[in-house]
Amino acid sequence: MRIISRKAFRIFWESHPESEQALSEFYGKIKHCSPGNMPELRQTFPSADIVGDCFVFNVGGNKYRVIVHLDFEIQTMWIRFVLTHAEYDRERWKPDC
Repeated sequence: MRIISRKAFRIFWESHPESEQALSEFYGKIKHCSPGNMPELRQTFPSADIVGDCFVFNVGGNKYRVIVHLDFEIQTMWIRFVLTHAEYDRERWKPDC
């Protein structure tokens, strides 16, 4: 899977240093994943969910949310938001999805 862009993770963990390990693990796992559809994605990420046009991943034991646009056909993921659970609950990200 091609991920655009890892920079979103780095920016997030600069202000939330405790998230670096969890986000790095997620990045490594998704980078080596090549699902063709949602059921295949859920084999690797059982908590993945679809909200509108976005895919939402729980990361770090449900402490963080990674919200992306994903194209299975070209195996590309665009990171839209990296949020804490509390930021996610405010739903300010939803208009993008």
